[in-house]
Amino acid sequence: MQSIPVDTSRLGVLRCAVGPEPKIANFETKEVKKDRDGNTVYTVGVTVRQDGRRVSVIEIAVSGEPKGVVEGTEVRVTGMEAFAWAMGDRHGISFRASAITPVPAAPAGSAGKGGGA
Repeated sequence: MQSIPVDTSRLGVLRCAVGPEPKIANFETKEVKKDRDGNTVYTVGVTVRQDGRRVSVIEIAVSGEPKGVVEGTEVRVTGMEAFAWAMGDRHGISFRASAITPVPAAPAGSAGKGGGA
């Protein structure tokens, strides 16, 4: 399966819509998916909105639990790749990233206020 790099700078503001959840590899046994190094793979639902378009929610897989990523937080997605897949009559695109991290909030009072006395 060929990976396609995704330029996340063109996706607008990215926000966590669904917090990190372990990805299930086998729904019958509830086995959790692991990467090649044995780390648990998590999925994070992220909202994407390009200028003038509707909001979409995509699920992005990432190895290891993303720390500090909770619903509503603005996030930075690093090393995102897309993969086209097909299984019988079903097909789609899945996404994977090397990291998903929260964007630090701007300090209170830093938006256009001077600090003079």
